[in-house]
Amino acid sequence: MNKVITVSREFGSGGRELGVKLADALGILFYDKELISMAADDINIAEEAFRRYDEHIVVEDPLDRNFYHAFSDIYQVPMSDQIFVAQSNVIRRLASHGPCIIVGRCADMVLEDSINIFVYAKMKNRIRRMMELEPGSDEKEMERRIREVDRKRKDYYQYYTGNTWGKAQNYHLCVDSGLVGVDGCLRAVTAYLGELCRDLS
Repeated sequence: MNKVITVSREFGSGGRELGVKLADALGILFYDKELISMAADDINIAEEAFRRYDEHIVVEDPLDRNFYHAFSDIYQVPMSDQIFVAQSNVIRRLASHGPCIIVGRCADMVLEDSINIFVYAKMKNRIRRMMELEPGSDEKEMERRIREVDRKRKDYYQYYTGNTWGKAQNYHLCVDSGLVGVDGCLRAVTAYLGELCRDLS
């Protein structure tokens, strides 16, 4: 596989874990939150500022100068837009170095020739998974958190791409981790990539 693979995911579906395991299986690099520090270094902004905007839109007071950091004195560009551009530049740079796996951050739309995967699951399965990862959490609070993160990701994706997050037509392969688990999804994705490589050869 000589293409970049992007993984978009519903919160709690195991998309990040799938990306890590797939990268290991293919022997290629994996990027997720590492993109934040790389992009922050590129434009000399504190990593904490990047994390504030990571995969969601922050509604700001346009008169509050604390939320703006200009690339030049001529143009005042909102911080969220600067961060999206910086991350997009990092994504393209990583892709130019060869195959890798990139999680989230609209990478499927930033890159023109990637293989795009979407991981989803029913809410009950995602709650169960997150409760296993964070024992002692409240189920109702966990559901609220899952819905909030999904909403932010959806709004962010639509704002910067104009496309619908999670819509099957926007991806090459959609897998339900609630039915077969992350390992089952890994086998399905690996089989799909194998067929794809055969078609391209």
